[in-house]
Amino acid sequence: MKEHVVIVLCLVMCIMADTYLTNPRGSNNRLNENTATRTNANRLFDSQNNNRGGYNTGDRGDKAAGQHPRRQYSMQYYASGATESEQSKLIVEWTNQHGCGGNKDSPHKTNCNIVVQMMCQTNGTDANYPTGQGNGDTDKTERNLYLRDGTTTNTQGYNQPNKNEYEGDNQNTKNNAYTNRMNGNYNNVQTNRGLHETVWWYDMCRFREANKGLYIADQDLGKGSLGYVGSERTRQNNGGTRRGYECPEERDHYPYWQPTHQGPYIDSYQTTPWIDVAYLTGNSTDCDRVKEGSENQNGKWRCVLNESSARKYGRSINEEDCKQEDGTWVQFHSYLEVISSANTEAKCNKYKNTDKRNKISWMSIRSDKDQKMCVVQAPLPKCEQAPWSRVNHLGNSIDTKGNASRVDTELPYFPSGTAKRCVMRLRYNITTDEFDNYGTDHRHNYDLSKGVISPVEDNPFVDVAGESKPLRLAMNTNQFGRTFQDRTHAYVVLPRLDGMEGKMLHNLNVRGKRGNIVQTFPGVEYDFVPNKLAISEEELLHIQWTGSNTHNNGGNGGDGQTGDAGEGTGGTDRHNFLQMLRSDLNFPAPFENTTMWDMVESVNHPKATGLDLAIGFATSGYYCGMSKFGGCPTGYHVDDSKKGAFQQQLNNAPASYFGHVLRFKKPGTCVYVCTRNNNFTNRSQKGVLWVTPKQK
Repeated sequence: MKEHVVIVLCLVMCIMADTYLTNPRGSNNRLNENTATRTNANRLFDSQNNNRGGYNTGDRGDKAAGQHPRRQYSMQYYASGATESEQSKLIVEWTNQHGCGGNKDSPHKTNCNIVVQMMCQTNGTDANYPTGQGNGDTDKTERNLYLRDGTTTNTQGYNQPNKNEYEGDNQNTKNNAYTNRMNGNYNNVQTNRGLHETVWWYDMCRFREANKGLYIADQDLGKGSLGYVGSERTRQNNGGTRRGYECPEERDHYPYWQPTHQGPYIDSYQTTPWIDVAYLTGNSTDCDRVKEGSENQNGKWRCVLNESSARKYGRSINEEDCKQEDGTWVQFHSYLEVISSANTEAKCNKYKNTDKRNKISWMSIRSDKDQKMCVVQAPLPKCEQAPWSRVNHLGNSIDTKGNASRVDTELPYFPSGTAKRCVMRLRYNITTDEFDNYGTDHRHNYDLSKGVISPVEDNPFVDVAGESKPLRLAMNTNQFGRTFQDRTHAYVVLPRLDGMEGKMLHNLNVRGKRGNIVQTFPGVEYDFVPNKLAISEEELLHIQWTGSNTHNNGGNGGDGQTGDAGEGTGGTDRHNFLQMLRSDLNFPAPFENTTMWDMVESVNHPKATGLDLAIGFATSGYYCGMSKFGGCPTGYHVDDSKKGAFQQQLNNAPASYFGHVLRFKKPGTCVYVCTRNNNFTNRSQKGVLWVTPKQK
């Protein structure tokens, strides 16, 4: 098979580093562990990060969710609207250990890029969680497609393919071998285990031949169970280790040259490819290449086998070899969603004429099918300079006003008005300039038979005073070319409410977990995100947080300190929101001295009074208000509480709170605090909100 040269933007020369999402909170493969280290680094994806990083999935109430998925809490954000003035703004914040950013005025020791993506599917609410354990089609589909965090830290199982599925002339024999194995894989997917990519996607990865045009230095990738090097093997994953159902080659290279669809199109489980949200770079000239390579609006090709084959995905990664494999070279188009109700071009055009954010077309999502649908494609990703941060420091950036590295993103607009269930991933790549990152490819791989010596080798020697006085460099070409990653837990994007028309929406959340700076590291302590926000009186604000009841940070401590210093019950995250008069104070103001609750009204619960809002935010939803109103039923408000006594440190309050979307009736300033976590010895969970007058 001929070599296939692809120049990719996930640069070929990397240095060992770690990256951790702080907002939305990154999992680093954690689920609900009460230990300092995660239980299973291979649960859903390959992060390459320290075992201590990450945050547990949220709990809905004051007890651990345990084996009850509906007791977990997924963050719920409202979508953007159809126009640019209706953005739902979400700050994506992270730390990266070995620095990023830099220009001629602020040079850096490395080059880097940051790729932010998300994957979404229909069936956004937790009520859709797969409960069926049977072998019926509905149960099997639920288990195999529903994106979820799971309730156990075990990795989904997988039976690998072998040569009898593609070798030989008897197609029935090959089909039976493939079908029997994959039916076993489908049946063995467990409801209680997490799922991002599908087993179908990973199996395609195993059959797809590795791109021979890539630079692998002096690494020997070996051969897998099929007798050739598949795309489950890369320079940094040369043994083909499986992490969830992630495809290592797709993980390590961006933009990827194949479609990243997660499975055959099923209307009720519309699962997007990886949608590009942002590309942050140390070299702004990369942006044109990113726009040309982004799958958001650029079709990608793959080999589809003919109808006689039970396995529809081929080995080949170019058209010529695909034909020799008796396949068809098919172009696949990305989609944010398909509007099923718009089943004619005229109906589709109505959406197209009102959607000012996405690209909507009456088209087929694959070139070998005539069936046309109303396809919504996401905008091209934001591309800008990466924020500057220093090397060997999981800290803040000089480009983000003293905050951790961050980028302002916009949540998608889904024209169908359907709730979506999503996961976000952030990949961090850093490079050296000791050779051409774009021009170095397979021709530079170590091969003495051709007289080729790789530009970098494992632990090379350099002469400083003749050959008798060499120095050894600490270089490992396996680790020297690495991509680091973090992913969030599942979250939900809700359709906008009627009261949000024409309004920009800001999301204010909480980051961190229980413990002091040493105990939480490489995670962070509690804080609001953003903790300083200036918005217009014409804009909306959604205040929401989530937390775990099992952030005990107990043994094994790994290479850090265990413990969970903080207030209230050990292991529990708790937050609230009260107004203060000044940010240098530590006492919240009495309600009668507050100004914020006269400034706002609730969009999602318009009958709530200012006092109701203050009580809900102060108690993290233990009480939803003073008196009964729509959305605050009998037994949950102060006047008619059927609940036990409220614990002053929030011990019996919910760990997560959906909060309210606030509309502003007048401008003003609000300084706010979390009473439980404003422990002056090791954290200061405060923030300030400036609301400016309407523009005349």
